[in-house]
Amino acid sequence: MADWNSEQYLKFKKERTQPSIDLVNRINIENPKRIIDIGCGPGNSTVVLKKRYPNAYILGVDFSPNMIEKAKADYPELDFMLFDATKDFDKLDGKFDIVFSNACIQWIPNHKKLLSDMMGILNKGGIMALQIPYQFNQPMHRIVDEVASRPEWKRLIPFEKVFNILKEEEYFDLLAEIASDFSMWHTTYFHRMPSQQSIIEWYRSTGLKPYLDILSDDKKAEFEKDVFEEVKKAYPVQNNGEVIFRFPRLFFTAEK
Repeated sequence: MADWNSEQYLKFKKERTQPSIDLVNRINIENPKRIIDIGCGPGNSTVVLKKRYPNAYILGVDFSPNMIEKAKADYPELDFMLFDATKDFDKLDGKFDIVFSNACIQWIPNHKKLLSDMMGILNKGGIMALQIPYQFNQPMHRIVDEVASRPEWKRLIPFEKVFNILKEEEYFDLLAEIASDFSMWHTTYFHRMPSQQSIIEWYRSTGLKPYLDILSDDKKAEFEKDVFEEVKKAYPVQNNGEVIFRFPRLFFTAEK
């Protein structure tokens, strides 16, 4: 998959950052010394951690050079580095009191190994705090899959979506196995979008990206147009002209 676009991602900075604020506020550690933000993106979640824990050393890591470049430019007072969560845990220098990850691990395979690796870099009594988009039952999730499966697109997009996200019950069993204590919860955010087109803008940097990466520029526009026709049916305009974009997210914190 082509590199991520930090500018596109940050078009909805407020909405994308709120879950990290909510997650940080559920971490029950008062004076952590070392924190790592896995999948830090352009640093918007890392700076949330710094505001909550101004005296801690905080490291933001991400697989995307574009995201790390943006994070370093916007938050030069923080440390950022490239990191591949499928293989780079043994390259980290020391352990951490908080392992944090906001809207990242859905892109990473083998969550049983991943969560074990994340727990492995925690100090005893440390907290792992994660948030995962949980969009399976939402219209946009179904729309993209339906459009991509149409004959005219299926021949151009030899792409089968891989689902890395586990069922809630599977996360429960996994956390019960690797943590001394844990909590899980759902939050559905009702994002106020200025238009139906803004939902396309949101997804262009995330859920649409694997499909768009495969297509030529002219075909990208056609694919988005087909998706948009379905978006208009599924996301009605409210009386004030805005559109409700429901976005469920799964959270959990786990203690080592």
